[in-house]
Amino acid sequence: MNSAPIPIFSVIIPTYNHGHFIGRSLQSLLDQTLVSWEAIIIDNHSQDNTDEVIAKFADPRITLLKIHNHGVIAASRNMGIRAAKGEWIAFLDSDDWWVPRKLELSFAVIDSRVDFVYHDLFIARNREQIFFSERIVSTKPRRPMFSAFLCSGMSVPNSSVVIRRDLLDRIGGESEKQDLISVEDLDTWVRVARITERFVRHPECLGYYWLGGGNLSAASLMQITRISALYEQYFGELNSVELRHSKGFLAYRIGRIAQLCDERETASKNFFLALRNSNNLLFRAKALYFLALNLLSRPFS
Repeated sequence: MNSAPIPIFSVIIPTYNHGHFIGRSLQSLLDQTLVSWEAIIIDNHSQDNTDEVIAKFADPRITLLKIHNHGVIAASRNMGIRAAKGEWIAFLDSDDWWVPRKLELSFAVIDSRVDFVYHDLFIARNREQIFFSERIVSTKPRRPMFSAFLCSGMSVPNSSVVIRRDLLDRIGGESEKQDLISVEDLDTWVRVARITERFVRHPECLGYYWLGGGNLSAASLMQITRISALYEQYFGELNSVELRHSKGFLAYRIGRIAQLCDERETASKNFFLALRNSNNLLFRAKALYFLALNLLSRPFS
């Protein structure tokens, strides 16, 4: 009896109570022009109709696993990675979806000199949306990638990433630390950048990112604690110039989060730090703009 062929791509889809979304994600997989894939859904014991929706997609390439991840989505992704058969791992959040040629076009840029592929994602804000003009713009690779992630704000959307499986094995999968919840994807890219520079940005927009509510990475004071914890664990690996720039960019990120949470004093303090420490003219300009906006929006006493 012949065994099933090994897929090129293993698509990792963690989910929880997304029965109203996951059908769209799975349909985008079934619509792929490249058919050599498997999908591993890791469900955190959803209490909605997730199981029923998945059951409607009766495709042998789709596997459903169950986990109690205690709010740590990295544990779900790691379970999926361990179960994966493909040489390449593709990440897809259960409220996001892809264009039909996503896997085909990602595979087209892969060769022996490529370890990591990513791209832009269109932003979706409501279920009835037909036209998509906004996008999450990914950043072209800047080498060395390790310091680029920490010093200059590399944008690599999670649901765009295709990565060699062995790299994830080498770094031990995603971090399951509680203080990195919602920033574990960025932490993964930073750790991968320690061991490879072979990142490629595909020029086309090949998927859709749901921004209609319920995102773990939405602005909150807890997000400041998490992004700070991520950066601080790598400060010791940077030289003095990189460290100053990294602290400057961290200050900019904290300032933006604080501003969105209406914590104006914290925002202003961090925008000043960003202006003093960042080497990136774009983020210095942004910090100056948001600092002025923050100061001008204060009521006069």
